Amino acid sequence: MLGPKLFGSSLAWSVPILAEAAALGRSIAFAWLIGPEELGQAMILALTVRLVEMSSDVGIDRLLVQARDGHSRSLQAGLHGASILRGVIAAIFVVIAAPFLALILEGGPSALSYTCLAVIPLVRGGVHLDFRRAERRFSYTGMSIVEAGATMAMIIAVLPAVSLFGDHRAMAAVLIVHAVTHTLLSHVVARRKYALIFDVKVLRRCWTFGAPLILNAFLLFLTFYADRLIVAHSYDWASVAIYGVALQLAMLPAQIVGRAAASLVLPRLSAALGREVFSLVWSRLVVSHWAMAAVVGLGFSLVAPSMIAVIYGSEFRPDLLLAAAFAIAAAARIIRTPYSQLAIATGRTADPARANVFRALALVPACIFATAELPLFTIGLAAALGEAAATLRAYQLSSDKTPDRALKEVYS
Repeated sequence: MLGPKLFGSSLAWSVPILAEAAALGRSIAFAWLIGPEELGQAMILALTVRLVEMSSDVGIDRLLVQARDGHSRSLQAGLHGASILRGVIAAIFVVIAAPFLALILEGGPSALSYTCLAVIPLVRGGVHLDFRRAERRFSYTGMSIVEAGATMAMIIAVLPAVSLFGDHRAMAAVLIVHAVTHTLLSHVVARRKYALIFDVKVLRRCWTFGAPLILNAFLLFLTFYADRLIVAHSYDWASVAIYGVALQLAMLPAQIVGRAAASLVLPRLSAALGREVFSLVWSRLVVSHWAMAAVVGLGFSLVAPSMIAVIYGSEFRPDLLLAAAFAIAAAARIIRTPYSQLAIATGRTADPARANVFRALALVPACIFATAELPLFTIGLAAALGEAAATLRAYQLSSDKTPDRALKEVYS
């Protein structure tokens, strides 16, 4: 029988795995049901939602976990207010941006399709944060119910949505179902009554904590979003699907590690900072992430092309060079994960953005390669170089600027 700590850790890992596996299953279903051209457009809709979420993410849930007064009812109510405000602003942004997004990629989703996505941040703004507060006690039951329940609802909605729309618009419907279920379940599992206030001090605190995270998220996502824009502009929608499928599979382990780290690594680092046990905790985290990166990088480069051809169909098969480039990118991202969590734990939330500037700079060679009409794998190569450079910079920032002496002992 699993002990409470082991059971909690297993939940923190299993839920991200389920969520990423569901996203993978969703793309496979769309690939078979609507084909490469429509899948490329559906991916752009999903990426737009991610862009809006990440570029408006001030770290509300992480502040609740990291803050010393995270159990405070007043802080939680203030963060609920911040979440509502974030959702409204993000929804307005989507509505304004919709016609421009439709113009950027000719022959892609319509302005109406983009506008419908505004429902998602608006609904998610009403989330009840009590299941996140429970993570301060390393309790992940509420999180597992909310995340897994929303994921299952999304998967169930795929076939009805495709039957109703028959094209990329089904993606918008599926994502809306996910957002609505996520918010509803967060209220179902909450132990506290939902309370909402708009506190200027809490809003200012959120901004101070999260503004660097917004910059980091925007830089990080812009690079991936722009990669696909470059591919869509310089190649075709089928190439967007091939590129997107390969990148999604490559980054699947990195996404799982990153989401699990937010629940497992951040609370442990926050608790260990300033204590003698920190050096041991940190060294184990670094070694484990290097090991995971090695397994993921080697495994993906060897099996990805054949696996994608079998699962998605032969028309989605990437070449070996594209697979190798994405394997390097994924490995670098996994290695960077503990450094990003350390930056948040110590309140140095600008450090991930400083590192990801190097990832963003990879767009320059990507544009050059696309303009020169070089093969698709060169765009992936630019992404790999950017990820590697960002990881090296994250390491330098953590070892040179940390205020914690214990961390410096790890590198001595």
